[in-house]
Amino acid sequence: MFIIGNFLSAVAYVLDIALTLYMWIIIIRAVISWVNPDPYNPIVRFLISVTEPVLFQIRRRLPFAMGGIDFSPIIVILAIVFIKHFVVQSLAHMAMTMR
Repeated sequence: MFIIGNFLSAVAYVLDIALTLYMWIIIIRAVISWVNPDPYNPIVRFLISVTEPVLFQIRRRLPFAMGGIDFSPIIVILAIVFIKHFVVQSLAHMAMTMR
């Protein structure tokens, strides 16, 4: 049973790192959007290509737009924090009980 516990612990750890990394990518994308970035810059293109599918889905479902302010990064960050605290911690706790 300890093998499954170790596996769940590893999955929780990797998921935590991936969610933290994606949260920072969202934050960087939001900060870069405040200036006028060069759309041909490879870093800007990478940030847009990685974040736009998720942000577009949130924007499409938002019922309002307040003065041109984009709230989709905030909603995605809140969702990431919720997933980190609910799913990742639940997996880590389940892994600890199986050891």
